[in-house]
Amino acid sequence: MLNVILYQPEIPPNTGNIIRLCANTGATLHLIKPLGFLLNDRQLLRAGLDYHEFAHVVLHKGWEECMHSLPGRRIFAVSTKGTQRYDQVKYHPEDVFLFGTETRGLPIEILESFSNTQRIHIPMLPDRRSLNLANAVSIVIYEAWRQLGFIANGKC
Repeated sequence: MLNVILYQPEIPPNTGNIIRLCANTGATLHLIKPLGFLLNDRQLLRAGLDYHEFAHVVLHKGWEECMHSLPGRRIFAVSTKGTQRYDQVKYHPEDVFLFGTETRGLPIEILESFSNTQRIHIPMLPDRRSLNLANAVSIVIYEAWRQLGFIANGKC
C-alpha cells in the first residue's frame, strides 16, 4: 500500500493526525529522526486518539536508512517548490510520498535528488507560504488512494 515519509517532523499534533490518517487509509508512516517530540508526547497521542494500534509506523535513524527500507519504490517529494501538480500523476499502490519539516520543508539537497516528475506540489493562491503538514498529507494520500479505487488490503 501507499507510504508516507515525514522527514524530521516537529509538531506532535500534526504527526498524531497523520498517524490517524494512515490508520484509516492503510498507508504506512515512516518517521525520520530526529523528531521534534517524544513518541509518548501527550499532544501526539491525543491527536492520534486510539488509532495508534491500527497504524503501521516505522521509525528510522536517518534519511539513508529510510531509503534502504523502500527499495524500488517510486518516491514523490511533496514541496511548495515541486514542479508538477500532485493531481497530474498516475499513482501506483506502492508509491511513497515524502514531506519535509513544518518550519523548513525538505532540505534542498534531498529535494534536488528527485527528478522534476517526482517533485510534486499542491496548488495554492499566490503569495501563500504553505499548508498545514497534516492537511497536505491528507490531500495527497486521498488523491492517490482515490485513483487506486480506495482499495486497502483487498477491501474498500
